[in-house]
Amino acid sequence: MRKVFLINLGCAKNLVDSEHILGLIKEEGYDITDDPSDAEIAIVNTCAFIRPAVEESIDTILGLASLKEKGSLRLLVVAGCFVQRYGRKLLREIPEVDGWLGTGQIYRIGEVLRATEDSSPIILLDRPCFLADHRSPRVQTTPFYSAYLKIAEGCSHPCSFCIVPSLRGPFRSRTVGSLFIEAQKMVERGVREINLVAQDTSWYGHDLDPPRTLEDLLEELLTISGLKWLRILYAHPYHVTERLLGLIHSEEMLCPYLDVPIQHVNPDILKAMGRPLNSESIPQLIQRIRKGSRKIALRTTVMIGFPGETEERFRELCDFIREARFDRLGVFPFSPEKGTPAARLKDVIPQEMVECRIQEVMEIQAENSRKLNEELVGKTVPVLVEGLHPETDLLLSGRTATMAPKVDGQVLINEGSATVGEIVPVRITEAHTYDLVGSTERGD
Repeated sequence: MRKVFLINLGCAKNLVDSEHILGLIKEEGYDITDDPSDAEIAIVNTCAFIRPAVEESIDTILGLASLKEKGSLRLLVVAGCFVQRYGRKLLREIPEVDGWLGTGQIYRIGEVLRATEDSSPIILLDRPCFLADHRSPRVQTTPFYSAYLKIAEGCSHPCSFCIVPSLRGPFRSRTVGSLFIEAQKMVERGVREINLVAQDTSWYGHDLDPPRTLEDLLEELLTISGLKWLRILYAHPYHVTERLLGLIHSEEMLCPYLDVPIQHVNPDILKAMGRPLNSESIPQLIQRIRKGSRKIALRTTVMIGFPGETEERFRELCDFIREARFDRLGVFPFSPEKGTPAARLKDVIPQEMVECRIQEVMEIQAENSRKLNEELVGKTVPVLVEGLHPETDLLLSGRTATMAPKVDGQVLINEGSATVGEIVPVRITEAHTYDLVGSTERGD
């Protein structure tokens, strides 16, 4: 049986695509290996959102191409955003690759693998319109207890700095019924935590006929017996409704967590980003989210160095981050991507200044995170146990409901025992900048 190695680059949304690719090739009769030196075929599912992602994609492709030169690999296939962005010129630029698939063509992976047996290279590109559903083959690569559920594909927001709409096509939602069936199957095979992902989860369903909403979907998923945690990622700040907040406050299964990428707080910068404020400012939004009986942990991302970010506007952002005390915060430098309106803007911020500003924001966030973690010392919180710590067998590691997989901190358990995939009460005994330390309440 032919062995295939796949490497995924980029976000959780891309990971779902990779899982579908694995499902499709498995149906074609190929075997899957996690060792590239043991494979005859290698597939790279790429990211190309910003320049560093493009560079990572190129480095990964060339690294696998070197294995092909040594004879251990016979075929190299590249899929995803990198292919969609650069198209047919890749045939000339990287001739070592045998097959190329754009974002809307991943369902044709079997066709590419069969075609490359006889002739190469082959490239399949078209306007992205593919939308997987519960019938689409999929191999889960995340731990058995946690999975991602992609509820929509593409994006229709006009953010001036972003090329995602051109890479992924317009926003298109899956049906509630399809998502319910897939989520139910996940839980039946042992998944306890489902993380909802899309380019904008909060805009879910508005393109359906008749229209549906994220809240409609959540109310259906909350009826699935055996599901313990349901988490919302990638919610646009302008679509956080009172109904959504009401559900989070009232439903224990819904993680008290929102990932709301604000990008900036200055109105002029937001307008230039194509994200002009509506009737509610970003500070007002944060205040509204934090009202209610349940403390909702907030994760956000900010972009530093957008053209026109004066020192005064940067100070405004820093002051806001200090006051808002986000539980989690990611920082990205502005990247002038070709084809976006923002790439043509003047008042470019020098790279050295951008790096200094990023460092300052991270220092502010580190202080916020440390203080927020210290407030948890002495409290007992539910923790999803993920297994032994990768650096020592003396510690278990896990996450609270306010920690998303891969992107947030972790809880290190230094006393007591627990089973992987189990949610157990842990008493927090120490707080560090991003991580917590504690012991299981049942010290057996």
